[in-house]
Amino acid sequence: MKDPEASVFEIDGKHVLITGGSSGFGRHFARFLAAKGARVTLAARRAEALASAVTDINGSGGKAQSVVLDVTIAETIDAAFKEAEAQFGPVHAVVNNAGVTATKPALDQDERAWDSVIDTNLKGVWQVAQASARRMIENKVKGSIVNIASILGLRVAGAVAPYAISKAGVVQMTKALALEWARHSIRVNALAPGYFATELNDDFFESNAGQALIKRVPQRRLGQLNELDGPLLLLISDAGSFMTGSVVAVDGGHLVSGL
Repeated sequence: MKDPEASVFEIDGKHVLITGGSSGFGRHFARFLAAKGARVTLAARRAEALASAVTDINGSGGKAQSVVLDVTIAETIDAAFKEAEAQFGPVHAVVNNAGVTATKPALDQDERAWDSVIDTNLKGVWQVAQASARRMIENKVKGSIVNIASILGLRVAGAVAPYAISKAGVVQMTKALALEWARHSIRVNALAPGYFATELNDDFFESNAGQALIKRVPQRRLGQLNELDGPLLLLISDAGSFMTGSVVAVDGGHLVSGL
């Protein structure tokens, strides 16, 4: 007999589409959700990297497919949703994860860097959220959209101004869309990670500057990717059915550290 309290976390058979799914957070999220029984569509620009991720998940007993899209180009988003639904049916949840950054002092950031970050992290999140909500309404799906924000959308750091600005926009977008789409039974929440250990930042966090940053985290360590799993599952599953417009920080207490 199933535990009714545990069953609210079940996502077995749900179709979840994840942008930025070819690497990093997105690839990890896809692997985790597939292991929980979801049918997962990984979406990104790099077909070869997507194929590798899908092979990995399917080889482990999950159900995954990939679609190529560029979150900055609306036409590719619509085409990707149609392709994804043709195989796995209507999308029940979206993890709006695609993102980029540009690391330079604000005075040295040029227009190209600004446009790249804002187009991907803010416009791209908007376009994917809008496209997914339209299809959820059309398909009469009670859906969940999880926007991947950042603690840098709530508190700033040096040399990443466009990134921090874009993530602050994602936080406010999440709240605005949650307000408008609640009437359609679509929940919109944000996950705001702090600093996590990945293959992309190993070198930095081994440096003196990286070690100093870690010491400013109250738990005195980086997050591990699996520590995002529980919060993500909460927001996607029925366990979070009364949550919308929420911003869930997973940061080892970094946001509440002393100034």
